[in-house]
Amino acid sequence: MVLYEYPFNEGIRTMLRLEHLFNRLGQLVSRDATVDHHFALATLFEIMDVASRADLKSDLLKELDRHRALLESYRGNPAISEAALDVVTGRLDHAFNGLNGMDGKAGHQLNGNEWLMSIRSRIGIPGGTCEFDLPAYHAWQQHEPARRRADLIGWIDTMRPLADALHVLLGLLRDSGVPHKVVATGGQFQRSLPQGKTYHLLRVRLPADPELVPEITGHRLMVSVRLMRHDEEGRLRPVAEDCSFELTLCA
Repeated sequence: MVLYEYPFNEGIRTMLRLEHLFNRLGQLVSRDATVDHHFALATLFEIMDVASRADLKSDLLKELDRHRALLESYRGNPAISEAALDVVTGRLDHAFNGLNGMDGKAGHQLNGNEWLMSIRSRIGIPGGTCEFDLPAYHAWQQHEPARRRADLIGWIDTMRPLADALHVLLGLLRDSGVPHKVVATGGQFQRSLPQGKTYHLLRVRLPADPELVPEITGHRLMVSVRLMRHDEEGRLRPVAEDCSFELTLCA
């Protein structure tokens, strides 16, 4: 199955983008090749750009606090395990305290590193990090992989509280949904959303067919999924046959 996620608001869209970048960063840092560590730095700068939104930190802190208050309201309910509540609220507290203790925006500490900022100013220019442009960066690339990795991890650790908060919040959001098997009749699926409940994320799991592509739209009243398939020339064409897939709405 292939998973696609569709955010219903800008806040979740930003969180998913940051999660995507942190996941990519983790994969690149674990490798040894110089080019992988180059793109790890590029990803680090992308995270700093996305996380520079003024209200991101405060929004995440509010969400962590809201989830904790909601979970605390379940205490004393015989259908809810107190031990499980303690585990989840502990994770929320850890994420809240880490993010709240972070100085300024994510990556704020790195802005004072002139060497890093010299790379950041040129990494978006095609070929802008050649050895004749940034000889000090070229010299760093000659270090052993373990040395480069240690440097990268040190820079990433300044943004670790942000990654931890995203991991907790998106995990709780995804766990709130229940997957359902549905059928796109003639490649088309539409569903009205119940009034009085706000959904934040739509998850679609399709059969493992690399040629099958969903076009997803959604708002507070309705979601729609139109299935498309690549033709021989690479263009997307609507699917005409019925196709079943898994749909999850997360509130």
